[in-house]
Amino acid sequence: MSDRLNSFFQHDAGIAWEPTEPGVKRKIMAYGPDLMVVRVAFEQGAIGKAHQHPHRQASYVESGVFDVTIDGRTSRLSAGDTFFVPENLVHGVVNIEAGQLIDSFTPMRTEFL
Repeated sequence: MSDRLNSFFQHDAGIAWEPTEPGVKRKIMAYGPDLMVVRVAFEQGAIGKAHQHPHRQASYVESGVFDVTIDGRTSRLSAGDTFFVPENLVHGVVNIEAGQLIDSFTPMRTEFL
């Protein structure tokens, strides 16, 4: 995957899905040392378990419906909505209607590689 570090173009069809949790898979898309974009697909009812990390995260709901919890506050988000997670705050999602999130992290999540 490091052959894509700082690469100008990525084609979704050429990037394999990686399973992460039951009913959840991701594709590592564009990335460089200070930014990473990740596509995450959720089956209906799948859970992105609560976690925290030192990266700031901005996420776009590409499709589906999600209950997103950040620092104990929950909001139901659907296609076109976004959420932002400051560093080190506990956050997670519960999928209500199958869909995908586009996550951006700064700096990049080296542990994903």
